[in-house]
Amino acid sequence: MKSSVPAKSVASVDSTSTCPERRFRVNALNPLRILHLNSLLTGGGTDDQCARLAFGLQQLDHRVWVAGPDGREFSKTIRNLGVPFHPTPPDGHLKLGFILAAARFIRSECIQIVHSHHGRDIWPTVLAARLSGTRPKIVLTRHMAKSPSSWPSRRLILGQCDALIAVSHFVARVLREGVYEPHSPEPERRSRSPLRGDFRKIRVIHGGIDTDRFRPMIVPEIATLRNAWGLKPDYFAFACIGGYSLPRGKGQREFLQAAACIHQQVPNARFLIIGRGSMGDTLRADIDRLGLVGKAWLTPYCTDMPTAMNAIDCLVHPQIGTEALGLVVCEAHACGKPVIASELDGIPEAFAIGKQGRLVPPEDIAPLSNAMLSEAGRPRLDELTRAELHRRVAAKFSFKTSAEQVAELYLELLRSR
Repeated sequence: MKSSVPAKSVASVDSTSTCPERRFRVNALNPLRILHLNSLLTGGGTDDQCARLAFGLQQLDHRVWVAGPDGREFSKTIRNLGVPFHPTPPDGHLKLGFILAAARFIRSECIQIVHSHHGRDIWPTVLAARLSGTRPKIVLTRHMAKSPSSWPSRRLILGQCDALIAVSHFVARVLREGVYEPHSPEPERRSRSPLRGDFRKIRVIHGGIDTDRFRPMIVPEIATLRNAWGLKPDYFAFACIGGYSLPRGKGQREFLQAAACIHQQVPNARFLIIGRGSMGDTLRADIDRLGLVGKAWLTPYCTDMPTAMNAIDCLVHPQIGTEALGLVVCEAHACGKPVIASELDGIPEAFAIGKQGRLVPPEDIAPLSNAMLSEAGRPRLDELTRAELHRRVAAKFSFKTSAEQVAELYLELLRSR
């Protein structure tokens, strides 16, 4: 059942000056008109957050559209969620087709809020909003633990948008202050420069997960999946979940090194790599070289992640690059599973709600393997503990909570006209 924005959040806002085609006031009976621009939609966490936020805002009874290229993985996802999708033409030179189509749509539908999520869409969003002639509010979300890469964007973008959402306090710190780790083995972590401009526009709103789907489950599908993965009932399954693209993935190689340190001490432990990417051959070679054949393997690509999360016994997230928040940690905790994760960037914020498991230094195999050894010796979490974990995560990191906070920000911006 749909819920509406609380009455205190829908104070009337005069929008007549910004949309000559349609004159109305924003209130409980006259919902916001919101366009999310996304020129990618090929998959990944940012596209998923864009789609789920649009759905959450629609559930709050706002009028929401997503505009982007058709025929992509997430254009289908958005339609399946029941969110109106507006196809845009091919990018073309300087994304002019995308920009002009978006500007026409903003004008024709009297859009009040234009919101984009990818760094590649920052300037197309600004230009489309300006070309529309209707002066919608411009909101950007930074889903990465670093500022935009270009010098002009870092210095000018706060002056061009009305709000910039950081998905964690760590991301906000990067945007305001910069973060410098000159001795990090990861080049992308050595220097993360700040933005310039009015930092009051930076707001922290955590991303969300679908806590209706990510929850503790006892269903036949879990046993079926464990059996398909070769997991006997007495096996303790550690899993590293996420993409594994070259050159280093999300710490899958470090996960296997830690597994090699403990597999003889815990003969019933198994080590799964769940995801997809270009490192498959490298990871299979590591399994052979480290003597983990029969103990560790790559699973077939899995699309039912709530069932997968319930089928494992412990999530291992040994991230080595940058991490804005680490929602996979929230997903595991929401399913009542302990987590061993790198104490890196925004991950401690995600971990802090559940606190079931352990944070370890990134790229340090000894603490990672010790944490895994310790976790394998603990009894599995009981039903009450799993339910409490889910309750805590749902209260803080649900899509509904995230959508409500974003809607409040939109209304605040419109009141400031």
